[in-house]
Amino acid sequence: MTKAGSKGGNLRDKLDGNELDLSLSDLNEVPVKELAALPKATVLDLSCNKLTTLPSDFCGLTHLVKLDLSKNKLRQLPADFGRLVNLQHLDLLNNRLVTLPVSFAQLKSLKWLDLKDNPLDPVLAKVAGDCLDEKQCKQCANKVLQHMKAVQADQERERQRRLEIDREAEKKWEAKQRAKEAQERELRKREKAEEKERRRKEYDALKAAKREQEKKPKKETNQAPKSKSSSRPRKPPPRKHTRSWAVLQQPLCTSVNTIYDNAVRGLRSHDILQWVLQADSQQ
Repeated sequence: MTKAGSKGGNLRDKLDGNELDLSLSDLNEVPVKELAALPKATVLDLSCNKLTTLPSDFCGLTHLVKLDLSKNKLRQLPADFGRLVNLQHLDLLNNRLVTLPVSFAQLKSLKWLDLKDNPLDPVLAKVAGDCLDEKQCKQCANKVLQHMKAVQADQERERQRRLEIDREAEKKWEAKQRAKEAQERELRKREKAEEKERRRKEYDALKAAKREQEKKPKKETNQAPKSKSSSRPRKPPPRKHTRSWAVLQQPLCTSVNTIYDNAVRGLRSHDILQWVLQADSQQ
C-alpha cells in the first residue's frame, strides 16, 4: 500500500473524533489532499511507515495540533515547516534527521518534542537532550525552539550582513561608474575644446592666406606701369645734325624751292631723322 485510500471517504472512515490513525499503513507518500479535506483531524498519526520526505503542501495542514512521524525514514523536514503554527506535540523519534529547518523557530505553540534516535548535528543533539520522559521531551521542545530562534537570528544577521556587503559593493560600483562617466565627460569636453581650437587655427590660417592673396594683385597693379614704362625704348640723345646745317648754310641766293628740296633729301637720308619719322608714324 502506498497511499491511505484514494478518496477522502476512506480516511474519514478511520477518523475517530479528532484523531486519524494512519500508522502501520505502509505509506511512502502522505495523502495531503485527503487530509486537507478533514480539518477536524487535529491529531494525526503517521508513525511506522516508509516516508522519506514530506511534500511542501503538507505544511498547509495548519489545523494539526498533534503529529506523530516517528519510525519513518525522513531525512529532512520541509523548509516552511514552521507554518504549522498550531502544532503542540511533535514526535520525530527514530528518523534520519540531521538538522531542522530555520522556520522551526516559528512553532511557538510547541510544548512537546522527541528527537531521539536521529543522527542529529552535535550542537542540536546537545540542545535536544535525551528525551527519556515527558519532562525531558517538554524541555526538549523549549530548548530546541530557543536554539532555532538563535539560529534564525544568526542567519538573519548574516543575511543583513550580506545585504550590507552587497549594498556597499553596489555603492562602490555606482561611485566607480560615476567617476568613469565623469572622466568620459571630461575627455569629451577636452576633445571638443581641442577640435574647436583646431578649427579656429584653420580659420585663422585661411583668413591669413586670403589676405595674402588679396595683397598680390595690388602689388602687380602697382608694378605694372613701371614695367610698361621700362619696356618702352628710350629715345637716344639728339645728335648734332651737322649735315643738315651744312645743307641749310648754302648761299642765300638759292631759290627757296631748291633749298627746301635739298633739305628734305638730306633729312631723309639721315638715320636719326628716319627713326624719328618712324616713331611718329607708329604713334
